[in-house]
Amino acid sequence: MNDTTVTVVGNVATHVEYRETATGGMARFRFAVPSRRWDRQSGTWTDGPTSFYTVFAWRSLAANLAGSVSVGEPLVVHGRLKVREEDGDGRRRTFVDIDALAAGHDLTRGTAAFRRVARGESVPAARRGGPGDLEEPGVGRRAKEPAPVP
Repeated sequence: MNDTTVTVVGNVATHVEYRETATGGMARFRFAVPSRRWDRQSGTWTDGPTSFYTVFAWRSLAANLAGSVSVGEPLVVHGRLKVREEDGDGRRRTFVDIDALAAGHDLTRGTAAFRRVARGESVPAARRGGPGDLEEPGVGRRAKEPAPVP
């Protein structure tokens, strides 16, 4: 099969929606990818239009994204590019999706503390975007100190 794979660098534009399905977890979020180019005349970087993609992830990647990613964070997403068209309200609309194979924080723009998930361990409900999920000290990605590694 000749899938088109892409690697895009951008920012999380919406909250990661996570849900359990019959075949495992599924996560979905919108991803903003700005275009920047060097303007030789002015000697500065200029912003072009921003492209938006819907990123889908499955199984363990979905659960780990839900427990690790917040709106505005920079990510690198690698996956299969999917273009779909839908008719609605008398208009034909085109959507561009990415079925993620891998994703991670863009470490050119910050630091991260990696924590391996034990086999069979699921993402705690509080890490799926519940209220107060960023307040508990020593847990998750926003704590002042990284959680201890087992």
